[in-house]
Amino acid sequence: MDKKPAAINIKNKKASFDYEFVETYTAGIVLTGTEIKSIRLGKVSLVDTYCYFVGGELWVKNMNIAEYFYGSYNNHNARRERKLLLTKKELRSLQQEEKNPGFTIVPVRLFINEKGLAKVVIALARGKKEYDKRQSIKEKEDRREMDRMFKH
Repeated sequence: MDKKPAAINIKNKKASFDYEFVETYTAGIVLTGTEIKSIRLGKVSLVDTYCYFVGGELWVKNMNIAEYFYGSYNNHNARRERKLLLTKKELRSLQQEEKNPGFTIVPVRLFINEKGLAKVVIALARGKKEYDKRQSIKEKEDRREMDRMFKH
């Protein structure tokens, strides 16, 4: 019998609070050695990650993939910069949009697809103002209150 692995779905909750997502893309990641094993164990953090362009290529910075416990001397560096894989058309449009003031590219979610490949959902995002954040908190509290009312 096939044993289906647990679905890996790591989210960047802080990004949805700090940014308003304009457009999202799904990108592949260039990984080395033991990184995929750590991802399959769920040892990943997307807190404070962001993407930037170098020479027409998109890179992700500050993504923490913890060292693999059973890895030996050839274990990976936990916070190294990793290249993201998108089509040329997507890269060009993202690069154009990012040049506009107030826009940035942030990783929103990391998952493993049905083929067993690690993918990152990135978003072209615009920073929220303070009053937008207060509105988000209010909506979240209202939703929580509604859930509490219906459960009892």
